[in-house]
Amino acid sequence: MRDVEKKTQGEIEAAVCQGISRFEQEYMGRGPKDIHTHLIGDLLVVRLQGVLTAAEQQLVKSLPAEHGRNLLKQVRIQLIETARPLMESMILEATGAKVLSLHHDISTVTGEELVIFTLADSPAFREPRKK
Repeated sequence: MRDVEKKTQGEIEAAVCQGISRFEQEYMGRGPKDIHTHLIGDLLVVRLQGVLTAAEQQLVKSLPAEHGRNLLKQVRIQLIETARPLMESMILEATGAKVLSLHHDISTVTGEELVIFTLADSPAFREPRKK
């Protein structure tokens, strides 16, 4: 890939944010209030805040603490695993690297969600142009 065709690290991170936000809206019913992606070598860390739906918040409040938390986490894990091929394809398109593994967790207290992708290679990117 020629240097002019490569994305900057910021462009890769922005493309991942857009793809994950779209996924959250289409599959979970709402997008995050805030999202940040950090590309660290072959590790892609996506941090989403404000992702719990009103129904999920109500579920966690209405059930005994541990039961509500575990139920919500199980549902989220199942949804992520079902949509995993779609997410992996989006990450490949944004980074040019294949996903080796995906790790996911969500806090029912803060509404923060982490999705971590281990990539087969560190994505190549160009340095941003100096202004």
